[in-house]
Amino acid sequence: MNKSKFKFDWLVLPLFGIGVVLLLWSVFSATWAKELPSPMKTWEKSRELILSPFAKRGEMDQGILRFTWYSLVLVAKGYAIALLVGTPIGFCLGLSKTFSKTFDPIIQILRPVSPLAWLPLGLILFLGAGKQASELGALFTIAICAMWPTVLNTAVGVRAIPQDYLNVAKVLKLSRTKTLFKVLIPATLPYMFTGFRLSLGIAWLVIVAAEMLTGRPGVGGFLWQEYNSLIYEHIILCIITIGVVGFVLDRLMSVVEKRFKTA
Repeated sequence: MNKSKFKFDWLVLPLFGIGVVLLLWSVFSATWAKELPSPMKTWEKSRELILSPFAKRGEMDQGILRFTWYSLVLVAKGYAIALLVGTPIGFCLGLSKTFSKTFDPIIQILRPVSPLAWLPLGLILFLGAGKQASELGALFTIAICAMWPTVLNTAVGVRAIPQDYLNVAKVLKLSRTKTLFKVLIPATLPYMFTGFRLSLGIAWLVIVAAEMLTGRPGVGGFLWQEYNSLIYEHIILCIITIGVVGFVLDRLMSVVEKRFKTA
């Protein structure tokens, strides 16, 4: 791909798309929904949060990147738990028909449950943790909502392993540990990363709902506070931040996935 083609595809077209959205936003806020702040008004109201992104003036009066950092730390913890729990369950589902028949119906029942339903249960489970109850409840919610794509994609990947691979492992008399690390995991890795990528997206979605309900400092908590204060400009800033961070996380996971596939 030549440089001019690259610039057009990756710079000019995205900028044009952003310009179209800003134009439609301006027209819509000036004609149809006059309560909706225009792009310029949103910038003027949110300028301090953007230009001083790590400032801290109070618990819920901080720069937008500091709020984002709080959310990302909590997401990282919950996401790690989701992978640590979900990956082994996926392998068990894929390897054992008995395990699958026993627990797959339960997984299919729990999988579509909304984060808004899991969070109150998480808060009840950690009610005795005092000040940490909201954080532990949020971690529980993120982990249990985010792990299902990892569970299901890992199970599908294990079931898709050709029987010849397992037969060769038996002929070579590989131990279960060596079979796992030399055969099962490498063959399942593409499916696992698909699950990891989907789980990360869900974890980022869940953190916003968790912070909104618990009032924790973070993008979601700040969004909910500004909604209650009717500061619509900051709500739009939070929406844009959530979208941009989600986009960046997905691209980073895509890069990691390609590295592992080519390794």
